[in-house]
Amino acid sequence: MLSKWKIDKVFLFWTVALMVAGFFIFSSASLGLLARSDTQYSSVTFSQTILGLFLGTIAMIVTSRFDYKIWKKTAFYFLAISIILNILVLIPHIGFEYGGARRWFIIAGISIQPAEILKLAFVVYFSAWAASVKDKMKTFKYGFAPLVALFLVLGALLIKQPDTDNFLMIVFSGMAIFLVAGGRWKYILIVIVTAILAVGALAFSRPYVMQRITTFLNPSENAQGSGYQIQQSLIAIGSGGMFGRGFGQSIQKFNFLPEPIGDSIFAVEAEEFGFLGACILVMLYVLFTLRGLKIASKVPDMFGRLLVVGIVIMIVAQAFVNIGAMLGVLPLSGITLPFVSHGGTSLFITLLEVGIILSISKSQSANRRTNN
Repeated sequence: MLSKWKIDKVFLFWTVALMVAGFFIFSSASLGLLARSDTQYSSVTFSQTILGLFLGTIAMIVTSRFDYKIWKKTAFYFLAISIILNILVLIPHIGFEYGGARRWFIIAGISIQPAEILKLAFVVYFSAWAASVKDKMKTFKYGFAPLVALFLVLGALLIKQPDTDNFLMIVFSGMAIFLVAGGRWKYILIVIVTAILAVGALAFSRPYVMQRITTFLNPSENAQGSGYQIQQSLIAIGSGGMFGRGFGQSIQKFNFLPEPIGDSIFAVEAEEFGFLGACILVMLYVLFTLRGLKIASKVPDMFGRLLVVGIVIMIVAQAFVNIGAMLGVLPLSGITLPFVSHGGTSLFITLLEVGIILSISKSQSANRRTNN
């Protein structure tokens, strides 16, 4: 049992710092929503604070006290249940459709996105698989083939919703786990080339993908249409200057910036806290990542090491894809900014993932005590 050993307090500190920063940024950004709809504001804030922050914090505390190896024993069942949920969400009258996407269940007025659960289930299952086959990860049969099979199954489900952004996070975390487990770089290059070809195919079969690419290449071409969000985002970020307008003083969040509490929330943060505030937020993600990877490097067993790497890379990749899109250096995406954007399910799962890492971090002190 690991419950008597100490968690990594530095990692916990950076997590709490992101939670606090996220709470204040979201609180300010949500005022833009209040100006548009009182009813929607109440529903969104309830989902974020109760389902996301409150229940997520409880999940983090509870999970941190359990032996993380229980995830390895239940990995297959966790993945199977997650896949079933993502199949059910595609069925009319069961899954909720919004903006042309069917990604949510509505339970007691609260939206739940099963794709967030699927991402964690993938990391748990593939980490367990890689740890069990050990040196065989270098082979095509036991290493690359299972990874590709998972990508194909999960990709088919998520693209059908459609949710290419969360599938991209699965690909990032999967490749990280594969490499740390001893997989060969040549297989990663195959994945990258295949991904580029797949994006090209999707661009012709899915108009919204082509629109994102053309907007990224020429954001000013249709400033009142597909390029509107990136134009308003850059205006918000630029108007923040060095030190920002001040907390709660954003102008763009009122009727100008689309999704001010969603994927555009970084632009609101940069407008209110300026270049300095934006750099501090980015640095918090960097410090969170570095400490997480340090924990991974000291974990005595392969499963724990891979699980930490998969979770950390998935969270930080999501953060920088969101930030990069708002800065115009990456195509626009609907991906949330971890710890900050609206998304009760996303915040809940993220905090649960942090709890898993904290549980794994206890094995460091246990290992040191054993060696002494």
